[in-house]
Amino acid sequence: MTNQDMAAAARVEGLVADVKGFKTQFDVFRFMKRVTELYGARAFMVLNMPGSTAQSLGSSSIITNWPADLLTEFDQVALLAGSPVLAHLRRSSIPLRVDIDEVSLQRDPKSSETSKALFTRFRMTRGAYFPVHDATGARGAISFVGDREPFDTLEMMELAYLAAHVFNRLAEIREMDSRSSDMLTERELDCLNWTAAGKTSVEIAEILTLSEHTINHYLNRATKKLDAVNRTQAVAKALRLGLIK
Repeated sequence: MTNQDMAAAARVEGLVADVKGFKTQFDVFRFMKRVTELYGARAFMVLNMPGSTAQSLGSSSIITNWPADLLTEFDQVALLAGSPVLAHLRRSSIPLRVDIDEVSLQRDPKSSETSKALFTRFRMTRGAYFPVHDATGARGAISFVGDREPFDTLEMMELAYLAAHVFNRLAEIREMDSRSSDMLTERELDCLNWTAAGKTSVEIAEILTLSEHTINHYLNRATKKLDAVNRTQAVAKALRLGLIK
């Protein structure tokens, strides 16, 4: 093994060690942005494998920094249906290099032109998709896309290794979130709901006919259970988990 190979291996193992210490999805998001930049790409996406009748890529995305306009337009013109990339991910566990010119040739003429124009406009014409799965067998994929030269074999191996660890850690984080949410009491959820509605502790106390001190106690306890740093983050996390509306 050359010095360059050893340096690359050490770098990847360092990145994997970072992944194992993550506690929140935001930790993973920041990490994925860093890896995207490290490998010269423009955007990443971590997604659950869309079902055979799925029409929206956005609803399958777990975390991504794709431009919002790109994702919206992609779904508006229904490019997910008939996607050659998705067809590959559904039938194979082998990573896939993508080039918009080659992908467009596999589409029907109408969607081919639309797809090529859309991804070219956002400078996301080349990249790679990595099929992944978690401990339960749930399937997904992780992509890195931009306009750099195609990933070489070593880069594909490194990114595939990282993708497997990232998807597994995200599944573990969601499981930890689920266990935390199971412990929230009805009163704690009530307080989070009213906080999400913009009410202060004083106003919630009046609504629930409790003392302000008691409301603060419930909110502080809910914040701790959700592993959040403050009430705002606790509300955001509760909304994301579907605990409150």
